[in-house]
Amino acid sequence: MSKLHLVFGGRVSDPQGLDFVDLNNLDVVGLFPDYKSAEKAWRSAAQRTVDDAEMKYVVVHLHKLLQPEAE
Repeated sequence: MSKLHLVFGGRVSDPQGLDFVDLNNLDVVGLFPDYKSAEKAWRSAAQRTVDDAEMKYVVVHLHKLLQPEAE
């Protein structure tokens, strides 16, 4: 199984949490085949909004969600 990673972000109610305010307006950066390329995309997206404390981007390890017993 590929080690798929999803990078997305959006406005959060608390910068220390993951409660996204408007799920309809999430910025889906993309799907990536490895962590290295996902991290590069995450850094780029996060850097664009570095001055906005309410914007947050994350990397989700989809392979861990699809096959949690494989870890």
